[in-house]
Amino acid sequence: MSRLILTLSLVLALGACRTDVQPPTVGDEAPGFLLVSNEGTEVDLADYRGQWVVLYFYPKDFTGGCTTEARNFQRDMEQYEARNTVILGVSTDNADSHAEFCAKEGLSFKLLADTKGIVSESYGSVREAGPARVAVRNSFVIDPDGNVAQVYMGVDPDTHSEAVLGDLARLQGA
Repeated sequence: MSRLILTLSLVLALGACRTDVQPPTVGDEAPGFLLVSNEGTEVDLADYRGQWVVLYFYPKDFTGGCTTEARNFQRDMEQYEARNTVILGVSTDNADSHAEFCAKEGLSFKLLADTKGIVSESYGSVREAGPARVAVRNSFVIDPDGNVAQVYMGVDPDTHSEAVLGDLARLQGA
């Protein structure tokens, strides 16, 4: 019940949907959220305190760049796990689409359904696409204390995972 109230409060606090929200910057507390995953379970960012999180926003399941980016994160999953890092993908697609995408691509990390684009908006990562709202390809590394440690705007899906791993090594002092 309290999660429902928190979610409704977030919706009311954000008011009308805006696309001019600035993304959080390095050192900011990462905006919290509660979204449904491809597994049909609720995912709360706060549950990942104590771990590093790569929160990546992408436009659409089953599209070229989004598939490449997801495959590369999956390819490098052992390296992320060795760095105590969780990958969470967010788009405005629904949980059923995410489940199908994960099954087709063999993805072991969670994809989160932000169907109204509210979380994407809170990260400055949404745009209007006709009548729809679509996540923009941005990513955020969140440290174990819940603060933004690295920001990537307009990423290249072909090389993004490698860039994130390099920055994680630097951020973690490896």
